[in-house]
Amino acid sequence: MSAFPAALSKQRTPLRPARILLHVFLAGTALAWLAPLLWAILAALRQYGETSTKGYVSWPDKLSLDNFTNAFQQSDMLHYFGTTLLIAVLAVLLTLFLSSMVAFYVSRFDFRLNLALLLVFTAGNLLPQQVIITPLYRLYLLVDLPGITVSGKLYDSALGLVLIHVAFQSGFCAFVLSNYMRSLPHELTEAALVDGASVWRQYWQITLPLCRPAMAALATLLCIWIYNDFFWAIVLISTGENMPITSALNNLSGQYFTDPNLIAAGALLTAIPVLLVYFVLQRQFVSGLTLGANKG
Repeated sequence: MSAFPAALSKQRTPLRPARILLHVFLAGTALAWLAPLLWAILAALRQYGETSTKGYVSWPDKLSLDNFTNAFQQSDMLHYFGTTLLIAVLAVLLTLFLSSMVAFYVSRFDFRLNLALLLVFTAGNLLPQQVIITPLYRLYLLVDLPGITVSGKLYDSALGLVLIHVAFQSGFCAFVLSNYMRSLPHELTEAALVDGASVWRQYWQITLPLCRPAMAALATLLCIWIYNDFFWAIVLISTGENMPITSALNNLSGQYFTDPNLIAAGALLTAIPVLLVYFVLQRQFVSGLTLGANKG
């Protein structure tokens, strides 16, 4: 019995310096990412008068939720949350639907321009968005949509933001889904073809249900990217009521005075829906990435 603890101690992995350095590096990286968030939370819980007198790097005298209440009331967040939810949901559904159709055609049918078509879709993500800002802005001003949008134009409308997100995100989603669909057994679609299934039925009832993990992972990423978009909302939206929540935070900045504590509270409130989406789809998101890595 006395030899058992000695044998157990011998089986333990020795603590190597490289492993210690790895843990120190990971802990430092985690703290570096969390430091701005913790600082924003502390600033949002403090009043502007206290931080302007003592500075932000100081021990707080009083913590309160007044900044969160004022930010929610002053910026009319319920309206902007609804606008952002409409843009994000439509853009995510359209992007996944269109990109999955392209991925199915590219992965299941062989033709000469197969690879070239996929590269064209992917090349859109490699182009910097700032390069096309001027021609795209002028195009949005020229396109008339009477009866479809409130203003009658594609500019300054939720539909314009939905279309630009679909255009820029479809290439990445088609690339990911095509690789995922190639890993699926071709015998499934061949058996369905023998049974008389049409191409649409092979796509909608056979291939698409098998891609749910990858679709959930992409849906989570798209929700985060589209919800946090600030660039296109500023460029293509001019009316304050039509802006999504991220760009609507500018309403908290006054003409002559800006309260950083109030803006920090508003920014934290806008991050809540993204966190909820991630926590709800966390299992599907991780499983989708894992399955894609193993099958690829």
